[in-house]
Amino acid sequence: MSKGKKTLFDLGPVIVFFASYMALRNRVIEFAGHEYSGFIVATAIFIPVLLVSTFLYWRLAGKVSRMQVSVAVIAVVFGGMSLWFNDERFFKIKPTITYLLFAGILAAGMIRGKSGIQYVMDESLPLTTRGWHLLTWRMIAFFVCLAGLNEFIWRTMSTNAWVNFKTFGIFILFFLFFFLNRDVFVKYSKPPASEGEAA
Repeated sequence: MSKGKKTLFDLGPVIVFFASYMALRNRVIEFAGHEYSGFIVATAIFIPVLLVSTFLYWRLAGKVSRMQVSVAVIAVVFGGMSLWFNDERFFKIKPTITYLLFAGILAAGMIRGKSGIQYVMDESLPLTTRGWHLLTWRMIAFFVCLAGLNEFIWRTMSTNAWVNFKTFGIFILFFLFFFLNRDVFVKYSKPPASEGEAA
């Protein structure tokens, strides 16, 4: 699958959530005798879109990563709790759980001497083993910081601020992370294989 299609599957559900929230944020929707905020309705739209996106990705690529499955399960659990209890806090906690889960998975792999990042990105970003290990430990710290930042924002700022952070802030922070780690990509880049090695 091309990088463009993969990016579309990754960002599509988030964009749908943002667009739904922006359209409904000032409205209260009544359903089955209960009133729901625009945020809750946007959450209800996001969950099936994410599941359909994950299913289509699996159909086209032939596989889905453990992280993709984990994201879908966490979204269903915490999004479902927000819908059931009509409480947006559960969905706002979801990124915290997701980032801590990713950090834990990567850390568990590193304890065994294996880089989960290398498994996902090795073909597109060839690095030496030392480079992958260094990048993975930095990403573990990055995910922990994201979890803390998400907690700070949703607990101290408005819902609008949190939605903007989740939609745009995370993307910008990931871009900055890889930009600031360019020294790893330069220093530990694996030299291209010679024709003899390739043969």
